[in-house]
Amino acid sequence: MVTEADTFIVDADAHVLEPPDLWERYLEDEYKERAIKIVHPPEGGEQLHIAGEMVMPGGLAALGGVEMDRSKLFGPESQFTYMDGAPAASMYGPDRVKLFDEWGVHAGLALPTVGILWDVDDIGLGNAYARAYNNWLHEEFLAADRQRIIGAAHLHLKDPVTALEELRLRLKQGFRAVFLPPERIDGKPFSHPDFDPLWHEIEDAGVPLVLHVIVRLKRRGSSFVNDWYEQGAANPLFTFSLGGTYQIIPAACSMVVDGLFDKFPKLKVFCVEAGAGWAAYTMDRLDEKYHHFNWVNPLQLEKPSDYFRRNLWFCAEPEERTIDSQLDLVGEDRILWGSDYPHIDSHIDAASQILDSVKNLSPERRRLVLGENARALFGID
Repeated sequence: MVTEADTFIVDADAHVLEPPDLWERYLEDEYKERAIKIVHPPEGGEQLHIAGEMVMPGGLAALGGVEMDRSKLFGPESQFTYMDGAPAASMYGPDRVKLFDEWGVHAGLALPTVGILWDVDDIGLGNAYARAYNNWLHEEFLAADRQRIIGAAHLHLKDPVTALEELRLRLKQGFRAVFLPPERIDGKPFSHPDFDPLWHEIEDAGVPLVLHVIVRLKRRGSSFVNDWYEQGAANPLFTFSLGGTYQIIPAACSMVVDGLFDKFPKLKVFCVEAGAGWAAYTMDRLDEKYHHFNWVNPLQLEKPSDYFRRNLWFCAEPEERTIDSQLDLVGEDRILWGSDYPHIDSHIDAASQILDSVKNLSPERRRLVLGENARALFGID
């Protein structure tokens, strides 16, 4: 058991691996034929299908795989299945609580995995996918311990009106966060008026938006960025190292410079899976350029970095070395940590790693990073 005496510890970035039959069990009858499912073709292997179309031809063990040899998970020759890569704690709430006990962790966030892959144009189907996932999370996974497992609601943002109804239901059920993809929704930025009712409700509830990486086989963005990713896609070191920063930094910066936080000054956004080291650099970069271009979209606060210190929080990686510096530059209440369990770029001993990374911090700063900042952000009792 990994523990630090009298310290409340929270894993602020972890995932579930959804049961293969989740959507077939929880979707309404009219959508069951287009359920997200794992299909086993006659030639062998397995494929991930969404809305009746194949989106992953194999290698599904790599959606998890925290306890596996990564070199054996990729390529068509890999014989490992989705369930091979899914430890019990990734799929079953009681086992997640047991993992907490083994790690010496008191609470942890539960984010989707397969759920972040869907992107369907059918509004009704997208809403149904979100409902099914949220119902499973509430009725099964979170039921193991609703105090220790922090639920993040998944909303189909292509339909903001229905998403608002779904949000209100999940807030009543005790969800304490909302998953947010780091990309425009049908070309609309987060500051678009269509989303204002959602942000207003989330702001009033005091729960954070969790701005989290989305894994896409065909990445969106400029042709310049896509060119780099097409060239580097065969190298997981390239994609896993840069995928988070490529998505999270532009999304967070757009919220600041587009004035989202001027409209919603109490809105909380937690930036996950890009590390925390980019925060101070980006604050300085925006402040420097704001001197020259503040006439384009004047902000209510003096400079962009003020919004980083007021509206944004950041998730340090377990082995990150600059946590102390970020606390100096961004704010002591801004930095949390997360394991990214059970994904292939996470460590099964993440809890030990973060304790080692913060061992030279002051006792108060260790308490804040390990759990007290998460307690405040998520409203953990």
